[in-house]
Amino acid sequence: MTTDSSHPRIEVEHVKKRFGTVEALSDVSLTLKDNEVLSLVGDNGAGKSTFIKTLVGIHQPDGGEIRFDGEPVTIDGPKHARKLGIGTVYQDLALVDELSVAENLFLGRMPVKKVGGLVPVVDQEYMAEEAERILSEHLNIHVDPDTPVEFLSGGERQAVAIGRALVTDPDIVLLDEPTSALSKAAVEHVEELVQRLRDSGHSVILIDHNLEEVLSMSDRVAVLFQGRIVDVVDAADVTRDDVVSMMVSGHRANEDTDDELAGDESDVSSSRSSTA
Repeated sequence: MTTDSSHPRIEVEHVKKRFGTVEALSDVSLTLKDNEVLSLVGDNGAGKSTFIKTLVGIHQPDGGEIRFDGEPVTIDGPKHARKLGIGTVYQDLALVDELSVAENLFLGRMPVKKVGGLVPVVDQEYMAEEAERILSEHLNIHVDPDTPVEFLSGGERQAVAIGRALVTDPDIVLLDEPTSALSKAAVEHVEELVQRLRDSGHSVILIDHNLEEVLSMSDRVAVLFQGRIVDVVDAADVTRDDVVSMMVSGHRANEDTDDELAGDESDVSSSRSSTA
């Protein structure tokens, strides 16, 4: 993986998506740079989930173009997205409590070996070794791969869900509400996981309603309002109030203030002209 933060991994240009008469995405243009954390924020119905589902091929755009590493692509579905190097962790985690950590990591794609060259069986040893390697190397998590997921803490469960996305060695990881319903300690753990993903060379798109977490974890923040991008800002350059204002008003930070100042100057100029 490269570490050139200026290189765009994904480029979305003028993408539109309609559901009947509702325009869920309206002329959305956005880039994900190499080795960055980009957060998507917005009120319910702003288009965040639709955008993510369009990126992984669950929805097909009605207009615009998606480029992956500079090449235009039509993403046919989640399997195709994984082949392109995109791993997704959804809000519900979709873990099976009764199965082990290793089995959850390889759920739906368990490796098989042949005993005696004839009988196919699940390669439990390989799964356990790979699960331990992925969790320790990428996420600095050390749990017994044979432990049933039901005995893990909230932060450890989130780590397993992220680890499952890393099984296919993606360059890009999409995280949908990774800290939802977690304790404070678990949230801090997930924040560390996101940092480790970036430090290990991944690009991350994050959806999160907690703006304090967003600003602490992100390099840039994209604000959506009614299906369109209001602005994309550096996380270090804005406050929580700035982001809330954009989410609620649909205007860029300071845009209203700038308009009001321009109006005031116009009023002063008119007053001077009439007085002269």
